[in-house]
Amino acid sequence: MSDADLPETLDAETRLAHQPRDARPELRLWLRLLTCTNMIEREIRRRLADRFQITLPRFDLLAQLDKSPEGMTLGEISRRMMVTNGNVTGLVARIAEQGYVERRRDEKDGRVQRIAMTEKGHEDFVRMAREHGAWVRELLGDLEPGEREALMSLLARTKASVARASAPRVEAAE
Repeated sequence: MSDADLPETLDAETRLAHQPRDARPELRLWLRLLTCTNMIEREIRRRLADRFQITLPRFDLLAQLDKSPEGMTLGEISRRMMVTNGNVTGLVARIAEQGYVERRRDEKDGRVQRIAMTEKGHEDFVRMAREHGAWVRELLGDLEPGEREALMSLLARTKASVARASAPRVEAAE
């Protein structure tokens, strides 16, 4: 099949997958993973906005706080979400306006602020998380249980490969 035979609506990754088999398989794999991730994320973002008027980063923040009922410092949130403190500060300010979180002084160190979910935040997050789980099950629903297990195993190996290739290299002493 040539590119001329492919529908106009196909994304670049799918077009690349239809190229002759001598195309770089690692590149095709990376693009397929990226495309799947982007498609799932875009749909989850859309559904969160439509159903709950919340963004994915705000949902992610609530998910982190749900695991820490005593609250978290901005630095802890930043590390867990792998974003800068500046991003977390703005994110907390916006989600606090929605009534989902509040700032509290740390009981042990009054100079430290802890961010904790409000009762409203917790109640709404429980509903959001339940629907989020159902959406993910729906989006991945065409995979059989054995296929999901095989994919999980392959992705674990992929993650380990990336970690090895990304590890700092120690140069031999001269």
